[in-house]
Parts: sequence; structure tokens; C-alpha cells
Amino acid sequence: MKKNILVPFDGSKNSIEALRLAISLGKLLQEKIVVLNVQPTFRTVHSKMFFSNNTIREYQEQLFAEVVPAAKEILEAAQVEYELKLRVGDAKEQICLEALPDTSGEPGCALTGVRMIIMGSRGMNPLVGGVLGSVSYGVVNAAPCPVTIVPFSCAE
Repeated sequence: MKKNILVPFDGSKNSIEALRLAISLGKLLQEKIVVLNVQPTFRTVHSKMFFSNNTIREYQEQLFAEVVPAAKEILEAAQVEYELKLRVGDAKEQICLEALPDTSGEPGCALTGVRMIIMGSRGMNPLVGGVLGSVSYGVVNAAPCPVTIVPFSCAE
């Protein structure tokens, strides 16, 4: 059965607004909020030369630890069930993978997996322009379940 609401979270104003909307729906549907933070791999020729895999992983975990307190504070104040998750890789790909059901043989959100993804229209990347950021645009086109985008104007 479909359950949980997935909220990609990067600490931006848009992701905070998306989290607030997810909390409202989560309370209504009595479902857990899964807050997902995706960190880049940092796998480049130069990073491999100068940093160990362990050092890179520690850095990714440090970035995660810096982002999630804002989400945790909002979630605890709302008194909803939640889970904080860290994934490493391409953000669009990792968000869509997280939305898939536990059994990889079935299409996402058919009977299992997350009910929906709620995300901000634009995140922290200053290089991306337009109404939708590259990650939100990619998730809308590739997600295995419904996606709700919280518009940029709502967070300003």
C-alpha cells in the first residue's frame, strides 16, 4: 500500500515550504514524512588524487548534518512521524530511486512505495535559472509517483 510522503530537502526556502506542505498532508493522511537530502559524489580525478573515500564520505555526512537540523526542528514542532535520509549521487536519480517501492520488480507507487513527492521548484544551486530548477524538472519527468512542486513565488 502506498505510504509516506517524500520531501527532498536542501535547506532552501523552497524546500522548507515544501516540507510545511508535506507536514499538512502527512497529518491529514496520517503518514510519515521522509526527508531526503542528496549530496554529490565528489568523484572527480582530482578528488580521488587528494582525498580518501572515507574523507569524502565524512564530508558528505557533515554537509547532511548541517542541512537537516532546520527540517528536524520543523518536524518535531509539528509532532509528525518522520525519517531523515542521506543519499549520495545525482539528486534527480536518487530522489526517484527513493520513491520506488521496496520490491524493485514493480513499478513505483503502483501499490507500494511513497505516495507522493513534494519538493520546492528551485533549490540552492545558483547556476540554474528558470521557473523550475534542473532537479525539480528532472524529477517531474522521471518520478515513479505523483510530484507536487511548491512554486518559487510561495517561498519568497
